[in-house]
Amino acid sequence: MKVLGIIPARYDSIRFPGKPLIDINGQSMIQRVYQQSIQSKVLNKLIIATDDQRIFDHVTTFGGQVEFTSNQCKNGTERCAEVLLHKASENYDAVINIQGDEPILNPEQIDQLADLLLNGKDIATLAHTLAEQEKQNPNIVKVAVGEDNVTIGFSRDYDFLQNQSDKIYKHIGLYGFKTSILKKIVQLQPTPNEVFEKLEQLRWLDHGYQIQVGITNHQNYSVDVPDDVIKILKVLNKEG
Repeated sequence: MKVLGIIPARYDSIRFPGKPLIDINGQSMIQRVYQQSIQSKVLNKLIIATDDQRIFDHVTTFGGQVEFTSNQCKNGTERCAEVLLHKASENYDAVINIQGDEPILNPEQIDQLADLLLNGKDIATLAHTLAEQEKQNPNIVKVAVGEDNVTIGFSRDYDFLQNQSDKIYKHIGLYGFKTSILKKIVQLQPTPNEVFEKLEQLRWLDHGYQIQVGITNHQNYSVDVPDDVIKILKVLNKEG
């Protein structure tokens, strides 16, 4: 299976403008994500996709592969689909959408997603055990799964998901897609569930697509707001 890894990166985050370029112990966040991702054993190519000249120029300074995508892309999935279109002649079987705000992600997570796709799944994502203190945190997206770890629903509301399943996890926002499926889902219309929860993956569920969940043992820490950088630094300093 030929796999393309894509890291969507935009500058104008509402909660944290410019976050791909923030310094974390001497390296930008986007460089850290790239360096972690490039260690994956399954990726045939890794590309950072951006619509911002500052990010583009910075990526070239550390030797990363980067491509411009349209500023009309509404989300990372559309940015991935655009890069895939640019690379149509390279005939990729699968795309891994890697979050650009998780500077200490484990490359084994990318490999785990690819394995799910290799085993016949069309869309795959990851989840981690939900800590007690995370259950009522509205900033943490949760996922409820059913038999064979197929997704039932996503929500920020733990109590809401409890009505659907007793298997609820912390969602880790990496996605794997068969290329044929990625081309289809970017054509789907938004749904009320997606708009209410502000979670794009609900659109796919509402339109009848299954999402397979892989349970990861690796904890992830995303940078959503400036205070999250402190959390990342604590983890890096502990590991160092």
